[in-house]
Amino acid sequence: MAIATSGPGATNLITGIADAQIDSTPMVCITGQVGAHLLGSDAFQETDIIGISTPVTKWNYQITKASEIPEVMAKAFYIAQSGRPGPVLIDITKNAQLESFGFSYEKCKAVRSYHPVPEVDPDSVALAAEMMNAAKKPMIVWGQGVLLGHAESELKTIIEKTGIPAAWTILGASAIPTTHPLNVGMVGMHGNYAPNILTNECDLLIAIGMRFDDRVTGDLATYAKQAKIIHFEIDPAEINKNVQVDVAVLGDAKTTLSQLLPLLKPNDHSAWRERFAELHAVEQKKVIDQDLFPTKERMTMGEVMVAINEETQGKAAIVSDVGQHQMIACRYAQFQETRSNITSGGLGTMGFALPAAIGAKMAAPEREVIAIIGDGGYQMTIQELGTIFQNKTPIKIVVLNNEFLGMVRQWQQLFFEKRYASTEMTNPDFVRIAKGYHIEANRVTQREGLKEAVKAMIQHEGPYFLEVCVEKEDNVFPMIPSGASVSDIRLE
Repeated sequence: MAIATSGPGATNLITGIADAQIDSTPMVCITGQVGAHLLGSDAFQETDIIGISTPVTKWNYQITKASEIPEVMAKAFYIAQSGRPGPVLIDITKNAQLESFGFSYEKCKAVRSYHPVPEVDPDSVALAAEMMNAAKKPMIVWGQGVLLGHAESELKTIIEKTGIPAAWTILGASAIPTTHPLNVGMVGMHGNYAPNILTNECDLLIAIGMRFDDRVTGDLATYAKQAKIIHFEIDPAEINKNVQVDVAVLGDAKTTLSQLLPLLKPNDHSAWRERFAELHAVEQKKVIDQDLFPTKERMTMGEVMVAINEETQGKAAIVSDVGQHQMIACRYAQFQETRSNITSGGLGTMGFALPAAIGAKMAAPEREVIAIIGDGGYQMTIQELGTIFQNKTPIKIVVLNNEFLGMVRQWQQLFFEKRYASTEMTNPDFVRIAKGYHIEANRVTQREGLKEAVKAMIQHEGPYFLEVCVEKEDNVFPMIPSGASVSDIRLE
């Protein structure tokens, strides 16, 4: 839940609300408003936040009488959390905030004409099972719907029973441990080589709780045209929106996968999985070894993730910002526990990680929460160091400093002849700023000190800031150029 004042306070929420909308994040925002008698008069700090927020909210409502508050708030929390989650905004006029009334609250359990979870069609489940049992080269791609539906166990059981290799979108990361033998990696623009290439070689593509985002599909005209496609999805609006499918299974992922499981047969897909292994070996040699075990003088972002993995045994919650470091964190973090990857997926909001990490730690104080941030995105919400200091929130902050807006610079290098416009950063002294907020801080410039610095950070009981100075002009590969086919993925 977020609370903001009227006018600029309300409009400052819009980016966060839009981020929540596209990433299906449940959120209730409460904004103040001028008195009801002043609405439409351009009063001081009056903004039509209902009109502004309508395109990026699941529902919004303006309260003008205090007596509306209990029913509307109950409805807001129900809508935000049910079905496909999303943000809701409630605007409360000043007179409603000041009025007295007889308060009585009843939890909302249903809203007329709102049906958040479609009824499962058993025939579609049966047809999906029949197609999965018959396929010779099937491939699963799962997304955040598995996590939102608490269907991790069902998904794991399905892939182990069928032997089907399974890949994930960025927001689906951690639903199944990274080290699981049937987890074949990440799809998408900077995903792994094998699952991207083999998307266009499989005979059956099973999409579970994902929306066929353009960063996953690349050129839609060439995406999985040889394959039959099954789509397990809770939101009917996503069916056939981007990719035409052969079978749609509507419903909550936990329910639909539970009904699917007993209909599936064990199968031997060892030859098909070997194809994934062959392509992974190519990526290992050309990309992964260069990222994680470099010979360069300056450190890479990948080897920082190796140090974090070793120190946390893959049990930390990783909150990444947006940019090159985000792709590296998602590619190389060793997730051993579910709900361990938090990032801005659909909106790509720089500045996301620091406040999101605070929220993650408050929601799960028993978890180690590590924010992985670039030097550009960090400065967009650096003022949250004050929140961390004031609340003594023991998150760990790692800034991977390459003195560039790295992802934009990579595109400028690869596609615009190195015309580096507005991407090189002249940064402040991040360590001194952190210490100004009474947060323990350190800077690492040589790889010889990296492991000890990460160890000291993790073992520190309070909040900690670690700046790691990495190679300035490293690029993130593999990469699918914008608008290209997934088959055109580049390794260099």
